[in-house]
Amino acid sequence: MAFPKNSFILVFLLICSLSWNAWAKVEMTMDESVEVYLGDLADIPCQYVFSEQPRAVMIQWFVRIPGSSSRERIYYGDNTQQIVDDGTDFTGRITVSDIGDQEGVLLTIQDVQLTDEREFFCQVNGMAAGNGEGKTHLRVFDPPEASVIEGVHTGISVTNELPSRIASCEARNSFPKPNITWYRDSSPLTPTHGQINVVTLVTRESSGFYTVQSELQYKVAKEDKDALFSCEVSYYVPEGVRTAKSKVINITVHFPTTIIELWKESPQGLVKEGDTVELRCQGDGNPPPPFTFNREQEQETALEASDDTLVLREVTRGDSGVYQCRALDLDTYEQVTGDMQLTVHYLDPAVVVPKDSEILLKGESLTATCNALSSLETTTVWLKNGQEVGKGHMLFLQDATYDTAGEYVCEVTVSSLSGLHTSGSVHIIVQGAPQMKDADREVEMDEGTGKWVNLSCEAHAHPLTTISWTVTGSQSWREVLTRATEHSTISVVSIKVTSDITAFCNATNDIGTETKSFSIRAIPMVTSTAPYSPAEGNGVIIVVIILCILLLAILGSVLYFLHKKGKIPCGRSGKQEITKENPNKDDIVMEMKTNTKTEDAGLLKGVNGDKNGPSDQYMNLRK
Repeated sequence: MAFPKNSFILVFLLICSLSWNAWAKVEMTMDESVEVYLGDLADIPCQYVFSEQPRAVMIQWFVRIPGSSSRERIYYGDNTQQIVDDGTDFTGRITVSDIGDQEGVLLTIQDVQLTDEREFFCQVNGMAAGNGEGKTHLRVFDPPEASVIEGVHTGISVTNELPSRIASCEARNSFPKPNITWYRDSSPLTPTHGQINVVTLVTRESSGFYTVQSELQYKVAKEDKDALFSCEVSYYVPEGVRTAKSKVINITVHFPTTIIELWKESPQGLVKEGDTVELRCQGDGNPPPPFTFNREQEQETALEASDDTLVLREVTRGDSGVYQCRALDLDTYEQVTGDMQLTVHYLDPAVVVPKDSEILLKGESLTATCNALSSLETTTVWLKNGQEVGKGHMLFLQDATYDTAGEYVCEVTVSSLSGLHTSGSVHIIVQGAPQMKDADREVEMDEGTGKWVNLSCEAHAHPLTTISWTVTGSQSWREVLTRATEHSTISVVSIKVTSDITAFCNATNDIGTETKSFSIRAIPMVTSTAPYSPAEGNGVIIVVIILCILLLAILGSVLYFLHKKGKIPCGRSGKQEITKENPNKDDIVMEMKTNTKTEDAGLLKGVNGDKNGPSDQYMNLRK
């Protein structure tokens, strides 16, 4: 068998190296490991120092074969040639270059693959100067994809005896294998017997990447209903270790109901008859159990409700009492009850005594009462014609007069509950003989003969009075007005004065009579052959004034004309400018005033009882 030329050279060099090994030495320096990201460029330095200067240096690079203790050469170089071995995983991807000013070479691997994670050997042979070998472990890293966490969609019961699966977390396509840690809120979870189990599944993909799946099994408690669970993936990178947290999830925890609360949702505040009441029931269990409503005294009778709400419409005082809300837990079959006291407040219609109406004799007294049964403290006021006349449930009317008569309304309210009020009324009628103002004093007056005089009379009484007139001294009189109200009657008569007159107003009802007298003294009017009329006298005066003004105007015009013609000379010392050269007719103003007030008074005299005109008026010459 023929050996290649290179093989003889290697054998020769090996024999020479062994013969000089006893006194020649080379020191090798290589990194223990080199770390790079997948797809990056990797540089593996190999430094060496000879104790003697070699005449030739031969360098070879080897790589460990995966899954074997054998190794494979990938490069050979000496002073004359550099060869990259064919047929290896690194053919076409590696180069070897000098380090620079230092003794050594640099192996560069391009486009690093996952399979490149191996041990690389650098073998240096300086012939008689010595030989040596070093190795570096190339480590390749690739971070995983974003972690995916998924919680269970069904509820988990706290009554489960063993830990339940609550979530899973997956980290895909990572190199090397990542690790997964579980967290509850911010606290890490460690496997605990009977409480926490973590099941991890590691898969090596055909591509060489790792996929890690982790399942958290957890024995839940009621407190976990608000807890947030997450997973954290830790993976290796050239710089060290990095971590990436997943999103947080919340699980649905099922736990039995232990407490039930029942309360009044509406109306706010106190409840009165006629209100619509809404009661709400809520338990601390999850899921909420079905609720049943009933009254405490009628536990076997279920009230019609909608889920957790009971509606009572137009409640009455009979709806007052203790209401219960009951729930049966389907896991433990235990019944839990909540209750509340409902009080419906009321105010009965007011009862007024005396009822409807009451008749009093003038001068009598009366005590009226107003009562309304209520579940709350009430306030009572008495009103008449909208004005407050008393407070409290009793009204005292003493020494009744006709002004006492009328309708009295009692209003009962509850200050602590608006909208709760009632009222009642009583009509007071005061009976008595007619009563007229100043009936005991005779009305006296003087009036001219021939005039008409109006006399009025008003009487208060119940029953209503009948008013009649008795007139002596005149045959000319008539009743011009009669008006009656509930408690009074008014009558007005018009009498012509012909002589002294005495008139009596007689007010009569079933109880009595009262009379009021009027005395009119007639004043005779004096006549003359030429009767003087104030209106005529005023007219004559006005005419005289107007004539005087006209005469003065004419006289002034004549004097001015004579002066202009020079007929009336004026001395220098006494010469005055009477008017402007071009007088304006608008500068001449005449003012006429008449005593219209006096004239109107004369014309209107006779109104208000004086039925005669001016011809019937006479001047009393005796004054």
